[in-house]
Amino acid sequence: MSEGTIVPETRGVTVEALGTVDLGPEMEGMDGLQLRTRRVTIEPGGVFGPMHDHIGRPGTVYVLQGTITDHRDGIATDYGPGLGWPEDRNTVHWLENRGTVTAVEISVDVVAREQG
Repeated sequence: MSEGTIVPETRGVTVEALGTVDLGPEMEGMDGLQLRTRRVTIEPGGVFGPMHDHIGRPGTVYVLQGTITDHRDGIATDYGPGLGWPEDRNTVHWLENRGTVTAVEISVDVVAREQG
């Protein structure tokens, strides 16, 4: 993506927490981390931005419904139901729903455990 590319602000996105697992007790060296599962809904015309990376937050995404366009490295790739993508330390992207059907994805990632 070129430096002159304008990424729209987030709009039309709902994120629902589905569950977490504290990884510290499960695996040596994973203290302070958790496995997180979320359902992300992107309405038609919606944008999940801004441009963001996944350094320290690797994950995978699986599309349940609709089509999500993933913008990374200057390339727009469409993912429909039954498809998905990895998000690793090299991922820098933003998402949008350019279709007419609400898009729904399941996102699973490893994140720092929330305190509190």
